[in-house]
Amino acid sequence: MDTMYYGHGTPAERWERAGMFFDAKDYAAAARVLGGLVEEVPEQTGPRLLLARAYYHSAQLRRAEAELRVVVERDPVEHYARLMLGRTLQRQGRDDEARPHLRIAAALGGSFDEE
Repeated sequence: MDTMYYGHGTPAERWERAGMFFDAKDYAAAARVLGGLVEEVPEQTGPRLLLARAYYHSAQLRRAEAELRVVVERDPVEHYARLMLGRTLQRQGRDDEARPHLRIAAALGGSFDEE
């Protein structure tokens, strides 16, 4: 397979292409485009979060976890990253590790569970 297409164009064009792949539910192709984009602009949260989502939806859970941990480390109050990290850990059967992330996400999102 020719992978040159996935890295072709400006960062904005690749971001748009990745979004089209993601919207078309071709998560593996979106991840191929986003992987290069994240390497090029590692400080940007948007591409890294979309990459994590693409990994999550294509069942590449360890990769999704790794990307989400980078986001949470850089921005501990990033609500969506916390939620996704919790769900990713749950999907791997790691409920005890997921629980704190899901609680923080709920608190940041303004929904508090009564226990």
